[in-house]
Amino acid sequence: MTDNRKTTVPGASVGADAVQSSSKINTNIITNSDKQINLQAAKKSNNFGLNTVSMTELYDTVYPPRKPIVNDLLYSGTYLFVGAPKVGKSFFMGQLAYHVAMGLPLWEYEVHQGTVLYLALEDDYARLQRRLSRMFGVEETSNLYFATQAKSVSEGLDQQLEGFIREHPDVRLIIIDTLQKVREIGGDRYSYASDYEIVTRLKTFSDKYGICLLVVHHTRKMEAEDSFDMISGTNGLLGAADGAFIMQKKRRTDNTALLDIVGRDQPDQELTLEFNRERCVWEFQGAETELWKLPPDPLLEAVAKMLSPEQPEWSGTPTELLERLPGVSIQANILTRKLNVSADRLYNDYGIRYESRRTHEGREVKLTLENSGA
Repeated sequence: MTDNRKTTVPGASVGADAVQSSSKINTNIITNSDKQINLQAAKKSNNFGLNTVSMTELYDTVYPPRKPIVNDLLYSGTYLFVGAPKVGKSFFMGQLAYHVAMGLPLWEYEVHQGTVLYLALEDDYARLQRRLSRMFGVEETSNLYFATQAKSVSEGLDQQLEGFIREHPDVRLIIIDTLQKVREIGGDRYSYASDYEIVTRLKTFSDKYGICLLVVHHTRKMEAEDSFDMISGTNGLLGAADGAFIMQKKRRTDNTALLDIVGRDQPDQELTLEFNRERCVWEFQGAETELWKLPPDPLLEAVAKMLSPEQPEWSGTPTELLERLPGVSIQANILTRKLNVSADRLYNDYGIRYESRRTHEGREVKLTLENSGA
């Protein structure tokens, strides 16, 4: 099968920053960490108990970008990785964990390096040692960690993960293998509400720390026309997740598998993979469809040209920024609003972190080149 993929970044999730305005909106918000925040620009007291945000306030806030772990495949958030028993999920998890920890491309997809925690809750350390040595020899990395036991979600898993993050602030990916090992035992564990709640709790954690939680789960035995309907449990699991991967084989003995991918902020994909039995790794064979790529944005292109490794930072007022963009003919408040909404794309396409805040002197904008682009 021909590889039709193009390097692309999915449509950015909408975030916003601040416009120059005389309104009483709280715009003293600046994104200075990788942690995700809720789309609540400002909590307001009211007598009906509902915190609301106006469209203006929404546009007056910069939200941290959803950082890619693997470009076009995996981003910060909570994802499900689903497949039948013995289909090769654990080999894929080991391969992904190793590539992220080492910063090695996964096939031809760019990977962003960071610490990885792999909760291999259906394995023991001896089995992990044998599996990884078959896959990668004895070349090791010190920022890939394993645990074979963990508490359930209701018994303190989040505190355990928080402790790990405190010791390893550069963590990008946490793999939970499997979901069943961390969910509480109860009579309603297969209800929609229970399924939705457990993934929501995991997503709340991943959003809080701006990391990716990849949760391994099983398919059900009953066939379905839509592969995502084969996720064991109810639709509450997929409904609460940011996305899902479904790995399927026609026959268990096949070396070839299809990997269907769906996500809230990324295009659907279907990849064909082949298992290399000698090395015990999955190899890319092709993509079913060509990924759609957003057309270039002249404003973002102009902003990106301002920065370079020799001059990786710029700060000033929106008016001063306009003076550095001679080909851009818009008002200063419109400029900041456009950058607010495009902060995610500016980071993932060009590696530029955009910040905006209101000071006593007025609006201040800061641009920082953090990497060469996603």
